[in-house]
Amino acid sequence: MNNKDISFMIIDDEPIAHRIIEEYCTNLPHFKLVNHSYNALEAMQFLATNSVDLMFLDINMPKLSGFDFLKTLTIKPKVIVTTAYEEFALEGFELNVSDYLLKPFSFERFLKAVNKITAENTLALNEHPAVSNSPDNIDALSQRIFIKGDKAHHQIALNDIFYIEACGNYCLVYCRDGKIVTHQKISQFEKDLPPKFFMRVHKSFIVAKNKVNCVSSTQLEIADASIPIGQTYKKTLMEFIK
Repeated sequence: MNNKDISFMIIDDEPIAHRIIEEYCTNLPHFKLVNHSYNALEAMQFLATNSVDLMFLDINMPKLSGFDFLKTLTIKPKVIVTTAYEEFALEGFELNVSDYLLKPFSFERFLKAVNKITAENTLALNEHPAVSNSPDNIDALSQRIFIKGDKAHHQIALNDIFYIEACGNYCLVYCRDGKIVTHQKISQFEKDLPPKFFMRVHKSFIVAKNKVNCVSSTQLEIADASIPIGQTYKKTLMEFIK
């Protein structure tokens, strides 16, 4: 996916959902709508001979659910789920969807989801070493830890972690190769991760210091992801900047 031309399709059995997403995307000049599908079978037929960068996917559709359809794909584009059903969020993240939008959603929330797509594609391209590259630091950052997902333990190098986001009863760990869904609490990550390389900047976010691109009064940037700064953590962040 690139910034010049992002092709997308909308898969939803409700025409009004198509209209809303299409209208929102008119504000994004690099987005190109290539297909409307009103059920999963139509989408399968289109994808048999075409490819897209991004799908806006509903869950509750006739004949075949959105998630069952997603499981049939061998080559998966980026996926933003659009649904009225909050209870399927964890399953969505286990299927590595980029974001989960609950209907009705605002343009601001929609834009945040779209920005995540960009972030996931540029994480590996935007490393700015705020932590010095001394031999000791390089050795420490190469240390690997295990993160428990629902079905497996993932071994991850510290330097491959970009940030961690708390989402209700689970966390999303954003890494070089994607993200991991875990039921480990963010407070436990704060205890386990070395403070030399990681810092908590919000009640819902821990970030890797050497992945921070820039900092403003209310947020910081990692790749193209915008991370809010909590009032409680501003002093720690200012010490890091100095």
